Amino acid sequence: MKLINKEHFDRQIKGKQVGLFTLQNSHGMTCQITNYGSRIVSLWVPDKNGDFDDIVFGYHCIDEYLSSNGQYYGAIIGRYANRIADGRFTLESNTYTLFRNDGSNHIHGGAEGFNNKIWEAYQPSKNQLELTYLSEDREEGYPGNLGVKVVYELDEDNGLQISYSATTDKLTHVNLTNHSFFNLRGICEDSIIHHLIQIHARTYTALGEDGIPTGEIYSVENSPLDFTQLEPIGKYIDDHHEQIERGHGYDHNYIIEGTGLRLAARVEEPISGRVMEVITTEPGMQFYTSNFLDGSDIGKNGVPFGYRGSFCLETQHFPNTPNESHFPSTVLHPNDTYTSTCIYKFSVNE
Repeated sequence: MKLINKEHFDRQIKGKQVGLFTLQNSHGMTCQITNYGSRIVSLWVPDKNGDFDDIVFGYHCIDEYLSSNGQYYGAIIGRYANRIADGRFTLESNTYTLFRNDGSNHIHGGAEGFNNKIWEAYQPSKNQLELTYLSEDREEGYPGNLGVKVVYELDEDNGLQISYSATTDKLTHVNLTNHSFFNLRGICEDSIIHHLIQIHARTYTALGEDGIPTGEIYSVENSPLDFTQLEPIGKYIDDHHEQIERGHGYDHNYIIEGTGLRLAARVEEPISGRVMEVITTEPGMQFYTSNFLDGSDIGKNGVPFGYRGSFCLETQHFPNTPNESHFPSTVLHPNDTYTSTCIYKFSVNE
C-alpha cells in the first residue's frame, strides 16, 4: 500500500492551508482526504486475497487538482449537486440567478463550487475527519449564509460514512453529495462495464435532451435502466433507447425505494471479488458511467481518466428540484438543519 505523500498537498492557497489527512481502521482500510474541496484522494480496500488497491480516481498532488479539467474528482459538491435548469429558481417571489456553467444551465454549484473551496479541517481521531465551510450570501447566486459541516468516518465494518449538515440564515436550496469515481479493480485502464450492479429503484427522473429532468417519473421496467436485479453495467449501456442516448450511457437519477437510512445499490467486481454497497438517507442517487471522460486527464500511476473507466453513485435529492414542485423539497429554512448520510461499505465475495 503506497499512500499519497502528505507533502504533495502541504501548501497555502489564497492564505489558507491545504493538507492531506489519513483515516485508517484496524483492518488496514485507508482513506486519504484533502481539505481542498473536501475530497477523497485515495481509498485503499482489500480484495478477496487480502491485497489492497486504491479504488478512487484522483491525483498525486494538489497542483494536479488545481490544473485539472476534471475538477469534481472525489469532491463534495454544493451548494447544489447536479443541474438546475436555466440557472435560476424562485423562492418567496424572489428570483435568484445562478452561474451558468453547463450551457444555459447551472451544475454542481457553479464556477467556484464547494469542490474548489479550502475547508477548515479537524481530525479528532485516526478514523474521523471533520470539515467545515461557510458559504456566504449570494455565493454563485445562492441566498443566505450557509454553514456546512462534513464528517468522514472510517468504521470497523469497512464502511466510509459521510455525514452532512448545514444551517442557513435565509431561505435557500441545499443538495450535497460526494463525487468520487470508482473502479473496484483499482486504478487501472480496465472498463467498468463488467462490474455488476443492483440499484434498489423501480423509477427514475426522465432526462430531457439537455440533461435536465423533464419532470416526468419513468419506470425502469422493460428498459435498459432496470437494475433491480444484479446485472453487468455494460449489458445495455449502448442500447438505442432515448434515455440511454440522452445520457450517452448512464447519467440518471434513480429514485431509491423506502425512507430513512437504507441500501441504495450494490456493486460487485468479479475478478477482485470486491463488493461495494451504497447506503443513504437521500431520496435519489445519480448513477454515472464516465461517459464524458476521454482520457485527456492523467491521474495517479499515469492512468488516464478514461471513457467508462469508472462509475459514480452520488446520493442526492433530484436534479432541478428548485423548479419542480412535485420533487422532494431541497428548501432549507433558517433555524432548521439540513442533514444527510451516505455510507460506502466494502466487503468481498470469496
